[in-house]
Amino acid sequence: MVTRKEDLISFYDILKILEKKTGGPFYLSESLPISLPRRGVYFFMEAGELRTHTGAGHRIVRVGTHGLTQGSKSTLKQRLNQHRGVLTSGGGNHRGSIFRLLVGTTLPAIRAGDSTWGKETTANADIRINEEPFEREVSNLIRKMPYLYLDVDDIASASSLRGFIERNSIALLSNYQKPSLDPPSKEWRGYQCNREKVRLSGLWNQKHVDETYDPSFLNTLELLINKNGSLL
Repeated sequence: MVTRKEDLISFYDILKILEKKTGGPFYLSESLPISLPRRGVYFFMEAGELRTHTGAGHRIVRVGTHGLTQGSKSTLKQRLNQHRGVLTSGGGNHRGSIFRLLVGTTLPAIRAGDSTWGKETTANADIRINEEPFEREVSNLIRKMPYLYLDVDDIASASSLRGFIERNSIALLSNYQKPSLDPPSKEWRGYQCNREKVRLSGLWNQKHVDETYDPSFLNTLELLINKNGSLL
């Protein structure tokens, strides 16, 4: 029987192929790649966060996609732009990006409770102005994280291949209530997050960290990268 460790090794070997084919990794501090597909899945890494059980290199710290609700017209470009914030001002909107929200909870002032961060789904101009220093700090942190992207140009739906890849990648990577593999470094910022699932999974994700992965997704992932077969 193939173990989770062996599947993680296979996962990273497959991502290495993706890295070579796309010319990655990329950074949100730079212009988005011209070759960025309309729809896809992204994989973020983080400086200082290294694999310790499955080989050499950075570990994946967040997996995500966009618009899986039927009829959604959102694109991968739009989602990555939400995560990196406004290039000119350095600001952003954490209410439109759970990634930004989670990273922001680790900032000292926000941890102390002296902030409107993460409260309410909308905010007026005064609140946004007061949050701007935090938004800039979050933008600075996220833009330093290398990422890869995978072209999966399927329509938004509950059975989307993008959702299948995202869900199972997270479940495989997550250490939440599982034996710890490639755990975060002692200095990982995520340990300061106020969300238990982030702290215990070792990922900037909350959804799917407590799920069981389907090993067959690795074959699908490899086929998508190599563009073999008719998957879409």
